[in-house]
Amino acid sequence: MSEQAKSSGGEPSKRTVAGILGILLGTFAAHRFYLGDTKGGLIRLAISIVTCGAGGIIGLIEGIIYLTKSDAEFVQTYQVEKKEWF
Repeated sequence: MSEQAKSSGGEPSKRTVAGILGILLGTFAAHRFYLGDTKGGLIRLAISIVTCGAGGIIGLIEGIIYLTKSDAEFVQTYQVEKKEWF
């Protein structure tokens, strides 16, 4: 399927945008906020502040993971089940 892959609930995939945000703006947890995970975003942002930005590695890793998953797998894992970490 294309970028507009949909889960059984009809929700479009946000995989590419979330992956790019994770890689480029992972230090600010932009990818988690984009996916609607405010709690996870705030936790990652706090980790980045405490570690002087080194916590951004988490965003980089998550961004790469997002981009390596299929659209259907991404939607099921991160949008339907709302998996919080990796």
